[in-house]
Amino acid sequence: MLDHLKANNRAWARRMVVADAGFFERLQHQQAPQYLWIGCADSRVPANEIVGLDPGELFVHRNVANLAPPQDANYLSVLQFAVDVLKVKHVIVVGHYGCGGIKAAVDGKRRGLVDHWLHPIREVFHNHRGELAAIPDEDTRLDRLCELNVMRQVTNVASDVFVQDAWARGQTLLVHGWVYSRQWSTSA
Repeated sequence: MLDHLKANNRAWARRMVVADAGFFERLQHQQAPQYLWIGCADSRVPANEIVGLDPGELFVHRNVANLAPPQDANYLSVLQFAVDVLKVKHVIVVGHYGCGGIKAAVDGKRRGLVDHWLHPIREVFHNHRGELAAIPDEDTRLDRLCELNVMRQVTNVASDVFVQDAWARGQTLLVHGWVYSRQWSTSA
């Protein structure tokens, strides 16, 4: 069972060693990322790959719809470790267009436990219902809700006591909000 994943891992490891013989030795002795990525668990948004960083260069927390809820012990543990222990310099909240969690939050269908998790997105939706209702195209409306959700989660991160304490002691720490789009252009 899952032998193909193990084979893929062995092939990846061989490629890494061929490209850089000391890669795994360095990786074993270092974890000093400058970035904490708070992103969606969506399998189409591989954090390290889309920003071109190697393992060890990006500390990652992922969940459905890239939430940073102040009552979630998992997220808070990651944030505190990143800020207080790893001393990251950047916290990046990354949403993505076409997010199934964003759509599920507002489509009216019941899914169980995840409905509770997605409640903060429904709050964002209700707080911006006038703006969102004025957008006739559903995909465009959901993309805007994705952007608004990222802004809300950035506010959550920036208002957290771990971040506030870091700033109070003069620690360099910036909080960013990004929205990832799978569309790209070859022109600069």
